Amino acid sequence: MTVPRIADTTSDFFSLARARLTLDVPAGLTDASITPARGDHDLDPMAAAIAALRPIRLAAVLVPVVARAEPMVLLTQRSAHLKEHAGQISFPGGKIDPGDASPMAAALREADEEIGLAADRIEPIGYLDLYLTTFGFRIVPLVARVAPEFVLTLNPGEVDDAFEVPLAFLMSPENHQRKSRDWNGLTRHFYEMPFGDRYIWGATAGILRSLYERIYAI
Repeated sequence: MTVPRIADTTSDFFSLARARLTLDVPAGLTDASITPARGDHDLDPMAAAIAALRPIRLAAVLVPVVARAEPMVLLTQRSAHLKEHAGQISFPGGKIDPGDASPMAAALREADEEIGLAADRIEPIGYLDLYLTTFGFRIVPLVARVAPEFVLTLNPGEVDDAFEVPLAFLMSPENHQRKSRDWNGLTRHFYEMPFGDRYIWGATAGILRSLYERIYAI
């Protein structure tokens, strides 16, 4: 493995991402016989076995990298009253609906519905590996370049806040902390990436780790 080179300009990151990602939908999205290459099971092998007992739940998220002088990743904080993952830090995204033509279409639709990020500000670059969660979600992360001149309109039913974190911070492996906690009698292992008073962990941190490995750690 080569020494990672963290992008310090937008052109570095986007040129690397375009070279290493494609818009071919990752294998295994709807095939229960295929265990996705990435997921909660990266650090927690039992997660794949637990997920196999649950119905497949298809989802897509946008990994929006804002093309500022210092590139930033746009994240959201889910509404505190939601039934699932309330208050957690996440990417814009959600379930892939039957009417969505592709995971990309789902990610763009959800970004518009959740935070009002218009599709004309977004340039899709490519998909990361399919990400499997313990709850049975098979998430397709879509990496995209976002033009910085945007105005957000948050949907209070889904999102309490939207904020940006420097890409360099999230792509620095020393910020990828491995942690564990008890969950339903099991010890769960996961990544966390605390940033100030923002607690980034779980699937969001796992997808960011996947981004780091696809773009820099090769």
